[in-house]
Amino acid sequence: MLAKKILTVVAVMVCTCLHSTFAQNLYTKAYGDRKNPPIIFIHGGPRGNATLFEGTTAQRLADLGFFVIVYDRRAEGRSADPAAKVTFTEAFDDLNQLIKQYGLKKVNLIGHSFGGIVSTLFTNQYPGKVERMILIGALFAQQESYDHILRTAAQQALAQNDSASVNKIKHIHTLDKNGAAYRQLTYEIASRFGYFKMPKPTDESIRVNQEYEHGKFSKVNIRNDQAPILFYKNESRVNINTKPILKGLSAKGVKLFAVYGANDGVFSPGQLSDLEKIVGKDKFYVIRNCSHYPFVDQQSEFLKSIKQIMK
Repeated sequence: MLAKKILTVVAVMVCTCLHSTFAQNLYTKAYGDRKNPPIIFIHGGPRGNATLFEGTTAQRLADLGFFVIVYDRRAEGRSADPAAKVTFTEAFDDLNQLIKQYGLKKVNLIGHSFGGIVSTLFTNQYPGKVERMILIGALFAQQESYDHILRTAAQQALAQNDSASVNKIKHIHTLDKNGAAYRQLTYEIASRFGYFKMPKPTDESIRVNQEYEHGKFSKVNIRNDQAPILFYKNESRVNINTKPILKGLSAKGVKLFAVYGANDGVFSPGQLSDLEKIVGKDKFYVIRNCSHYPFVDQQSEFLKSIKQIMK
């Protein structure tokens, strides 16, 4: 009931599709003129939502001359769906329905974090529907990221005589690498050592964060704790490397770009170097003093990058 009440308050467009493969209450909202180039933002997760992007950046991006669509994947955030399995297939069905719902032929996808994997797999399966795919702090070689986080965090924990973190990392190494607990605890360690935070907050980043924290979207920052559990139960592709897929997208006519924070602790320098070779140096944007959330950490630079990419 709470989710339904919140959906009514924020006056969303609700997809009430008849086909059973589509979510029945998919939160989605559009910003800007639908005559402008369409951009769909795909949030992180599983257990995520688009409130941070929507509350800070969607309208500002639309003001640059784009038709910006945000949504929460089924059973995540504001898209309540107790029948969802939280699989990539469901995510693809809902993306296809969004494209149909808004009457679009080709779209530009912005995939953030785990949303980058959703974007990559969708684009690989439906390349004719995607003009550009833009990876924003997006995962692409999951185990490489996990290994990097655990290795570098262990070094910091030892240097700080943080025995609790050392023991936690040792425990993580005993877990199934394809299990939900392995992923969750690894990201907890990353958060413990500040891998998601920009090194030196700026006046702009402080303002953007405060706008979100004191605005209406932080109040609907709904998280479904069951989403990761369902994902790891029902989806086989839970720990994958999409670099081979990314290498083949240009041959399918898709324009590939990437925007990453230079201080994003989720990725090693080697990983970013590998991705730059795949994307191309002129299509790979690195933002200084920026971590995992470029659209918040360095919003002006992020918007500038997207504007250049869309041209």
